Amino acid sequence: MGRSGQGVAVETTSEVLVIGAGPAGLTAAYTLAKEKRGVTVLEADPVYVGGISRTVNYKGYLFDIGGHRFFSKSKEVEALWDEILPDDFLVRPRLSRIYYGNKFYQYPLKAFEALQKLGIFESVRCLSSFGWAKLTPIKDPRTFHQWVRNQFGERLFSIFFKTYTEKVWGMSCDEISADWAAQRIKGLSLAMAVIDAAKRSLGIRQKGGAGAKTLIESFRYPRKGPGMMWEACAAKITALGGNIVHGRKVTALHWDEAARIWTVTAERADGGTETYKAQHVVSSAPLRDLAAAITPRLAARDQARELKYRDFLTVVLIGETEAELPDNWIYIHDPSVKVGRVQNFRSWSPEMIPDDRSTCFGLEYFCFEGDGLWSAADADLVALAKAEIAKIGLMRPEAIKDACVVRQPKAYPVYDGQYHEQVQAVRDEMAARLPTLHPVGRNGMHKYNNQDHAMMTGMLAAYNIIAGKQVYDTWGVNEDAEYSEAGVAGAQDALKSQRLVPGYAQ
Repeated sequence: MGRSGQGVAVETTSEVLVIGAGPAGLTAAYTLAKEKRGVTVLEADPVYVGGISRTVNYKGYLFDIGGHRFFSKSKEVEALWDEILPDDFLVRPRLSRIYYGNKFYQYPLKAFEALQKLGIFESVRCLSSFGWAKLTPIKDPRTFHQWVRNQFGERLFSIFFKTYTEKVWGMSCDEISADWAAQRIKGLSLAMAVIDAAKRSLGIRQKGGAGAKTLIESFRYPRKGPGMMWEACAAKITALGGNIVHGRKVTALHWDEAARIWTVTAERADGGTETYKAQHVVSSAPLRDLAAAITPRLAARDQARELKYRDFLTVVLIGETEAELPDNWIYIHDPSVKVGRVQNFRSWSPEMIPDDRSTCFGLEYFCFEGDGLWSAADADLVALAKAEIAKIGLMRPEAIKDACVVRQPKAYPVYDGQYHEQVQAVRDEMAARLPTLHPVGRNGMHKYNNQDHAMMTGMLAAYNIIAGKQVYDTWGVNEDAEYSEAGVAGAQDALKSQRLVPGYAQ
């Protein structure tokens, strides 16, 4: 479809319109395009595909937004990665550490190292606290604090969970729903962590089974970052006859119930508008924004308006260090600095760096759009990052030769005490009134999904469209640890009709 002049409306019709070219949207579009379904993808970004999984290029230095390991227990997702990008994966070791109290701790923990660095007195306090939590558990934990306290004890919560979590979310652990902990770290307990840590410390490797996702030791990664995957996916969608249109921000969606047709309005950067008609809409746009844009008006629109999002920015520092850092990233649990996590892009892939001398760090600061950090001048953010990287001890300020700042709005859907009821109200009304609207992905469903989970929601939404009915419950993806990691093949209880999946090997 060609671009038109300012203010001139253009109308396009397709069977399926996908809002957002992130992992969920592109997976849905690719699955549909392979089945020769007419599909158009609208992406607000004028250049990149991949959403938060894109790879940014700054003067030849490549970096991703938040870090995206390619690991999944879903055979379907793994097969799709290989199908889209067959020759460009590296197998990378997972190397992460925690910075706390001016010390670095291996993560996942190595038992003997942690005991040595915490000291005997602190270690005894942690174990005693854990024992007390098991003797006196909080029934039906509702907050993140309560859930982690039950699993690990109050002392370990305060050392290894509280500070970092509150940096990420900008709110007290007593305000964060227990749902987030259950979704992100379910399946990992202190007993499991101690046993696993002891095996690691003694050099004993696990045989068979993937274990809890938090303990995975290696992952696959595209040699030039995750954006490489989504650029390849976009190219394949186009080759199959699909249409991907950049620089289009969706501003309105109208549902004609009698005709069963969606009319979607998108705004271009030049101020002009375009109109798209489709039988189905697959949306990875933030659920709050989607609900506000729909007419006839949703009764649950006001509840959707209360949904919250956490934003973050990355300050990229480029320079040289005296010693090569092996970590993929370092979690900063120390409250003396504002940075929440430091990524080391060379450790993700050497091809992310254009030479063999430079080091490229990404310092991640979690914030709310419009607050002091978000609104700060780039120069001030770079100065802050230089001071904090020196305080942590990873790079001297005088060794930094270049820097840039990338802001990412709506990076994380917030799990506060009210989010579940708000999402449920929107979800129920959409299911009852809008049968051909398919929310997918992290923001589209207001669920803190990993990349593979987002892909699974897009895949299942596409299968529902192909089947002509709701065969699969996309909302069940990542509902608990077992289903979230097992994919279609492992979801027999949640999804009863596996043999209806096109191309699914039984």
